[in-house]
Amino acid sequence: MSAATIRIRPALPTDQGAIIELIQVLNVFEAGVIEDRLVTRAAAEAYYPTLIDRIARQEGRLLVAEAEGTVIGMLGLIVEDNHVFVREDVRRHGYVTDLVVAEAWRGRGVGRALLTEAERLTRAKGLKRLMITVVAGNHRAERLYEDFGFAPYARALAKPL
Repeated sequence: MSAATIRIRPALPTDQGAIIELIQVLNVFEAGVIEDRLVTRAAAEAYYPTLIDRIARQEGRLLVAEAEGTVIGMLGLIVEDNHVFVREDVRRHGYVTDLVVAEAWRGRGVGRALLTEAERLTRAKGLKRLMITVVAGNHRAERLYEDFGFAPYARALAKPL
């Protein structure tokens, strides 16, 4: 199947089960990189309404990638306001909260297609910056984001206590 058969669209309530599965896929993948992820279906189910609420409160969109009627990827997009010490022209920005592609579809342009739509929606709001975070050690995602034009902005550090 080629990237030309991939369709990006707003998520529908009927996509909930597929989105929860993708959230779990992301959690399982990230658990292989960082130790703090819960990998159960229950954890993914608990996160879903939190994501939907955040998107609703922050002018966001939940996008899905679909191929042959099957949801194969998802992206959460919200609008955030940065601190008052950030220049006003870039203070308000788009922010990708979650991006995951079904394992069988990775490397086929699905993530890039979702990011392209997120960028389009962010520009349509008149915003000049799109931000995303990546779990340290997720080198594949980091390469995708850098290839897409993202550059390092800040670095979060954690210390177990």
